[in-house]
Amino acid sequence: MLNNFSMDFFSLKDKVAIVTGGNTGLGQAYVVALAKAGADLLVVTYDTDWQETRELVEKEGRKVHFVQANLTLKDDIKKVVAECLAVYGKIDILVNNAGTIRRAPLLEYKEEDWDAVMAINIDAVYHLSQEVAKVMVPQGSGKIINIASMLSFQGGKFVPPYTASKHAVAGITKAFANELACKNIQINAIAPGYIKTANTAPIRADKERNAEILGRIPANRWADPFDLMGTVVFLASRASDYVNGHILAVDGGWLVR
Repeated sequence: MLNNFSMDFFSLKDKVAIVTGGNTGLGQAYVVALAKAGADLLVVTYDTDWQETRELVEKEGRKVHFVQANLTLKDDIKKVVAECLAVYGKIDILVNNAGTIRRAPLLEYKEEDWDAVMAINIDAVYHLSQEVAKVMVPQGSGKIINIASMLSFQGGKFVPPYTASKHAVAGITKAFANELACKNIQINAIAPGYIKTANTAPIRADKERNAEILGRIPANRWADPFDLMGTVVFLASRASDYVNGHILAVDGGWLVR
């Protein structure tokens, strides 16, 4: 049995992956990683500036199709799934990467900001995962990868809906795994630590807060999107077929400090 293992277990050759929010930052890193491993991509974005991501995927010799969608709308979610099936005929991998964050002190936090964060960070994850699962169950296989956070484990400051939504992402990952593991579908989540992205630019610009964060990270650095690329390939590949309902922290040691 041991002799049957090979590095092909990490290959995504001819697999089809949907990545939401896959045009910038961590999402773009996930897209490129999956393409390098052999997958064809359907990238869901809110904008239409697709050229850079298209070039990065096509450089790897893989196909990429873009869908502009508002994932807070159920009709747009159904459109994403239908378009992927129309273009590729199947869905092997879903990466629920799209998300947003809005910062304000608790006593000043606006209801509309709470609603906006929850709509994209958890409602969209649930509805898109459910629609994709309806495709994966009949085909007898699939990988759903959610994007959690350090705030799936901690409370944070000035971001109550982000914290609530990322705790919910961890919970929904476990709930889906309980029902779908027996269908040969693996649902896991990546919990990135502090990553150099547009979302974290305000924190990195705050010298006091930046020093506070670095002081707690044993690796003594912020991560680059590159640091998450191997993780998404692992969770999307055969190598993780017995990993289910797990929240995998990629944090430079933040949680153990």
